[in-house]
Amino acid sequence: MLDSYTFFSKTRVLFGAGKLSELGVQKLPGKRALVVTTGGKSVKANGYLDRTLAELDRAGVSHVLFDRIEPNPLRRTVTDGGWLAHTEGCDFVLALGGGSVMDGCKGICAVAANPLVAADGTESARDIWDYVMGGTAKGLPIENDPLPLVCVTTTAGTGSEVDAGAVISCEENDEKLRLGDPRLMPCLAVVDPELMLTVPPRLTAFQGFDALFHSVECFIANNGNFMSDMICRAGIAHAAAALATCVNDGANVAARSELAFANTLGGYEMVASGCCGCHGTEHAMSAHHHDLPHGAGLIMIARAYHQHMIDAHACDGRYVEMARLMGNASASEPADFIAELERLMVACGVDGLKMSDWGITEDELDAMAANGLATNAALYAHDPAPLSHGDVVDILRASYR
Repeated sequence: MLDSYTFFSKTRVLFGAGKLSELGVQKLPGKRALVVTTGGKSVKANGYLDRTLAELDRAGVSHVLFDRIEPNPLRRTVTDGGWLAHTEGCDFVLALGGGSVMDGCKGICAVAANPLVAADGTESARDIWDYVMGGTAKGLPIENDPLPLVCVTTTAGTGSEVDAGAVISCEENDEKLRLGDPRLMPCLAVVDPELMLTVPPRLTAFQGFDALFHSVECFIANNGNFMSDMICRAGIAHAAAALATCVNDGANVAARSELAFANTLGGYEMVASGCCGCHGTEHAMSAHHHDLPHGAGLIMIARAYHQHMIDAHACDGRYVEMARLMGNASASEPADFIAELERLMVACGVDGLKMSDWGITEDELDAMAANGLATNAALYAHDPAPLSHGDVVDILRASYR
């Protein structure tokens, strides 16, 4: 654990049931918003979009709708959204949805403020791949300040409402890469657990385990520190305590609130430290299969990943402590963490997930391992014990079914 850290968070957070109804009286960062959602029906069918637009109307803010973000936001969609925001004269972006929408919006904010300008003064859309890092992306600095971002989160999973990072996918190259800049941190976030009551059980589990794994990975990361440890301990305890109830009793507002809190803590954790190779490996899985939910991929490989770290005796004491935080007060060995993890997976009905259900084949695993290590080196660099290509393949094979 490091005894020094750098921590920054500029996001004003409205947390709690009913907080969406306070959006219209906030000091918003502009007068014309690009409102961004997915192409799905949930935010419209459940009335969340209408409610959000009504709050913008109350604040005197005009708006343009962009409802095209995919479950893993794609390069071309993010670029299109940024160009729409620019051409429509939007001066801020509002994300309404889960982690994919919020991540996509961070890219949209960068693209909108940085059009390409030809010698004759004409403008064209900037490719978000200019700013994304790793793989075939250019990793250029973002010249002009991105548009301000407001997030209204409808899921408990990524913590993207309070951090400055995003993950963007490119179908053409089977890549899922990172975008990051402190200026991409949202200026305002509404975390209203009432908006999460309608998330189906299976998706609640996928998203909730993602929130849990942010805390778990940041707790074992080799760049952990006093600040990240404090946040991780609370994140693990709250996520583990609430997740099964949220899956099996989705209308339980208290449990939804507790899981939402764990989710937001996950964003703070990634500001203070960082996730590990388990996340890097899953990014490669969903880069090859864009319909694979991120949380589902993590669930399938988590046991093998953490067993590998336990076998390497990289941080035995941390695994014991996490088992205790997850509910086993008498935990005394690292294997108790695996037992708690498996118990929670069974309680949430996700212990039997199969890679083959998403079309993943065994002959892809080697390429996935290579992809992960090549495109997400920063995540693997946080592992408490280093992972070779062979190690990652072994983790994938141990998880495959």
